[in-house]
Amino acid sequence: MPYSEILNPISYPGWNDFLLNTPGASFFHSSAWARVLAESYGYRPLYFTKINRGRLKDLLPLMEVNSFLTGKRGVSLPFTDYCEILPDGTLQNQNVMHTLIDYGGKRGWKSIELRSGNGLPHDTPSSLYYAHSLSLSPNEEKVYSSFTDNTRRNIKKAVMEGVTATIDTSLNSVREFYRLNCMTRKEHGLPPQPYRFFQKIHQHVLSRDLGMVVLASHGGRTLAGAMYFHFGNLAVYKYGASDRKYQHLRANNLVMWEAIKWYAQNRFQSICFGRTETESTGLLQFKRGWGTRERMIRYYRYDMMKKTFVHGNSRLKGLHNAVFMRMPIPLLRIIGELLYKHMG
Repeated sequence: MPYSEILNPISYPGWNDFLLNTPGASFFHSSAWARVLAESYGYRPLYFTKINRGRLKDLLPLMEVNSFLTGKRGVSLPFTDYCEILPDGTLQNQNVMHTLIDYGGKRGWKSIELRSGNGLPHDTPSSLYYAHSLSLSPNEEKVYSSFTDNTRRNIKKAVMEGVTATIDTSLNSVREFYRLNCMTRKEHGLPPQPYRFFQKIHQHVLSRDLGMVVLASHGGRTLAGAMYFHFGNLAVYKYGASDRKYQHLRANNLVMWEAIKWYAQNRFQSICFGRTETESTGLLQFKRGWGTRERMIRYYRYDMMKKTFVHGNSRLKGLHNAVFMRMPIPLLRIIGELLYKHMG
């Protein structure tokens, strides 16, 4: 058996200290992220672990999503770009799946969803995404020179146009980011996440020096913003939003550059740009422009009834996006409040 116990990192003393001494651990393994997900959406943390002589040897973080709309499921982890199995990020040990299937059967799960960078042998993932990461250096010029000409040109344009960027962790900065986030989600034909989700991020992440908000402004108006998390010496760009009317000012580029500079100056090793859908050509071009290293993220979904891994995800796309685009933001916020806990 690969795991000796199932823990709740929220109540386990010194959980984050375990992670800091565990190779491959990221912010998404932390108790802070577990608190955000559990308190925002009511998910139950079930972290399959093996601890030996005071050290974390193996870990598969998982949460139980209990929804009357999408079923009772085990997800590792909801609303998370990637969640590597520690220590080596692989699922090559078949005993891992046997353990999860046996446990999920007893709990009445409909499916098991894994968001891991490396895969199961001989199985096709349910979906594929790109991930991009940038290695950092205290030498600002060295980092800057790795960007494409177009990215450097956009940063210079934002500066020349008088756009400024600030780094903040206050609840006011979260509110301003959420305003932009609602606008961006509407443009993409999606309801925004519940505001309480971002309140929990402020409470458990930003106020505890595990993240920050970067906002870009021009003429007293906030044009763009992004939310970053960090843990150990690794950072991740989690959410970005902007006012599309001012896209020509290239505020998004300045936001990212200010974050990169801050993390480089504070001796972080790398920054991950999060996951990107394979068909999102514009976003892929943006992320590739920063001199990033690209890799694939593989998601797996095991159907407990069919007793097999299934291909393709269950999320609906198409008509509902066009409908959401036409809805006013206050109505979209209500829909987000009602639906997100079922979507993890």
